[in-house]
Amino acid sequence: MTTRPVRGLEIAEVDEDAVASYLSATPEFFDRHAQLLAKIRLPDSRGSATTVSLLERQVEVLRERNRQLERKLKEFVDVARENDTLGARVFAMARRLIAAADRAAVIKTIEASLREDFGAGESVLVLTPAAAPANLADSRFLRVVATDSPDLRSFETLFSSGKPRCGQLRDSQRDFLFGTGSVAIGSVALVPLGPKGSLGLLACGSNDVQRFNPTMSTDFLQHIGELIAAALAAD
Repeated sequence: MTTRPVRGLEIAEVDEDAVASYLSATPEFFDRHAQLLAKIRLPDSRGSATTVSLLERQVEVLRERNRQLERKLKEFVDVARENDTLGARVFAMARRLIAAADRAAVIKTIEASLREDFGAGESVLVLTPAAAPANLADSRFLRVVATDSPDLRSFETLFSSGKPRCGQLRDSQRDFLFGTGSVAIGSVALVPLGPKGSLGLLACGSNDVQRFNPTMSTDFLQHIGELIAAALAAD
């Protein structure tokens, strides 16, 4: 065992891990040696050349933990508020759909609700012939496509999963949904309608590439898809 001088004294060098283990296993050590808490000096965590006492460092650690907890709490509150807002919008859509007299009215209600309640102006509803109302022509919002259409088959992965998906599209998919050359659409939320997309799909686009990103929750999109499918099947 080697020794090193400390203010005129020679003490044995001790393995740091052993010291750490001892202090962890003996939390009452500083109860018996309380005077050490004020004497031990540590480098300032803010990067200055000064030193602070162990007590000051502990206070700063607790303050930082408190700040982290406050940030986490704010995130939880923000998410809860956003969920409340989305829940109210889904409820408003449900009320609108209940009041729709027929399938043509359902289509108009879906478009109006997406635009007015959700602010989703870049939306497209793609329906199979069985789900589409008779004698209702295609429009900017509505697209009626045969079930064996290559354009519709390009979404087979979405239909197979039966779950909404958010992110970016292939150019051919984007052009089919939003028109040729629609490069302004940066991200899209896709919602299959009916079992395995048997009724079609809903697409909501945004110019913001992060608006509909793959990491976002799709629970409310799932609810919207179920509401639309139920309204279309009810007629």
